Amino acid sequence: MATVKLTKENFEETITNNDFVIIDFWAPWCGPCKNFAPIFEEVSEKYPDIVFAKVNTEDEPELAAHFQIRSIPTLMIFRDQIIIFSQPGMLPANAFEELIGKAKELDMDQVRKDIAEQQQNA
Repeated sequence: MATVKLTKENFEETITNNDFVIIDFWAPWCGPCKNFAPIFEEVSEKYPDIVFAKVNTEDEPELAAHFQIRSIPTLMIFRDQIIIFSQPGMLPANAFEELIGKAKELDMDQVRKDIAEQQQNA
């Protein structure tokens, strides 16, 4: 599956209509972003059940600001419309695939329960 270009116009729809979305926040001038792009694309081909998306922070500053992206590349993973991972820096392919495996294994009912408890205690 080719990566999806996310914009402020299609962001919410993409997150809402898909159970598993991995986003690469990047910019054209960013060297590490250029190095990570082929890894992101290659890994995306192995997981047709996951939406792989890219946000160009130059073209979409509102999205970058909303998610407080301070350095790029930043990887963000949504499962069931919940951010379960957000971290700057590029990953080698094997570490990226290991991260995806761990994200797939998460019990989302437990994640929702944990979030509810944290909100109650706040």
